[in-house]
Amino acid sequence: MKIAVYPGSFDPVTNGHLDIIERASRMFDRVIVAVAINSSKKGLFSRQERVELLEKVTARMANVHIDHFEGLLVEYCARQSAMAVIRGLRAVSDFDYEYAMYQMNREFDKGIDTVFLLASREYSYLSSTIIKEFARYGRSVAPYAPDAVNQALLSKFGHNALESN
Repeated sequence: MKIAVYPGSFDPVTNGHLDIIERASRMFDRVIVAVAINSSKKGLFSRQERVELLEKVTARMANVHIDHFEGLLVEYCARQSAMAVIRGLRAVSDFDYEYAMYQMNREFDKGIDTVFLLASREYSYLSSTIIKEFARYGRSVAPYAPDAVNQALLSKFGHNALESN
């Protein structure tokens, strides 16, 4: 069975993330979307909220499993018997960091490779940070995130989803 891990903070998941998940799910038998816990970052959504949102928006994808981890990605991948890490690239600026991470991961475990998927054109500018900023000011982010995420974001910032369109 070919297993891949798509790690990220997913704070929150965007349509760009979903595009990568869907494309990866066609390439691998099982895709584990793993919410990475970074103790140095304070997210808007709790780990549990991020996991629940991901479970909602990927429910129709039978071979996608949602999980979370803390620690080294390569160790998590080894525990999951994953052969690959999925990474989405929006711009050339993403590549430098991701390539360095790929090299370090290969140093620790040569059995785990990295598959880079380029962002689809319509999502190449999207980021969780940008959509959070719009939602903070009461703007709907429905074109950029699944409805469940749009509603959760607006609710977090004390806005009504119906008034924010």
